[in-house]
Amino acid sequence: MQSRREPPSDAAGWFGMFDFITNLINTMGALGVGIVMFLENVFPPIPSELVMPLAGFSAAQGELSLVAIFIMGTLGSVLGAWLWYEVGRRLGRDRLQRFIGRYGIWLTLSQEDVTRSIEWFHRHDKGATFFGRMIPGVRTLISVPAGLTEMEMWRFLLYTTAGSAIWNVALIAAGYILESQYERVQAWLNPVTNVILGAIAVAYVYRVVRQLMRRRHA
Repeated sequence: MQSRREPPSDAAGWFGMFDFITNLINTMGALGVGIVMFLENVFPPIPSELVMPLAGFSAAQGELSLVAIFIMGTLGSVLGAWLWYEVGRRLGRDRLQRFIGRYGIWLTLSQEDVTRSIEWFHRHDKGATFFGRMIPGVRTLISVPAGLTEMEMWRFLLYTTAGSAIWNVALIAAGYILESQYERVQAWLNPVTNVILGAIAVAYVYRVVRQLMRRRHA
C-alpha cells in the first residue's frame, strides 16, 4: 500500500469546500463518499465533480477501494435523487404551484417555470432522468418532475441508477488517472470551487432582485 500523501499545508483554508469533503472522506472512508454524494443531491452547491475525483485520488493511493467508493457513491446519489422524487410525488402539482406562488421569488422560480419543466419532462421522461444525472445543476432538480408526474418508481430508479453509475465511473477514473498530480490539483481546486460558489451566490441575489423589481412594477 502506498503511503498517504498529505495535502500541502498552505493549500486551502479550513473552511473550504475541498477541506470539508477531504476531512469527511478521510474520517469515514467509502461511507463518507456515500454521505457526501447524498448531501450533494440534497444541497446542490456540493459538487460531485469535486467529490468523486477526490475519492479516485484516494483509491489510487491505496487508501480506499475502487469498488467500495463506486458502490457507496452511486448509492448516495440514488438515495438523494429518490428523496426529491418523493418530495415531488407527495407534494403534487397543485400544491407545488401554490408553494411557488408564495415562495417562488426566493427560489428564483415562477409558476411558468414549473409548468414548462413538467411539460418538457412529459416529452422526455426516460432520457431526461438518465442524462439529467450527468448534468451539473440538473441532476437534483430532474427528480422533482419525475415525482410530480408519478413516473413509475422502478423506472425512475433504473434510469437514475444507470445515469449516476456512468457519471461516477467517469469522475472516479479521472481522479484515479490524475493521482500523480494530486498536490497540483489540490492546490487550485479549493479556490476555484469557492469562486464558483461565490458566482452562484451572486447569480442568486441578482435573480431575486430582478424578480422583486418585476413584482413591484407589475
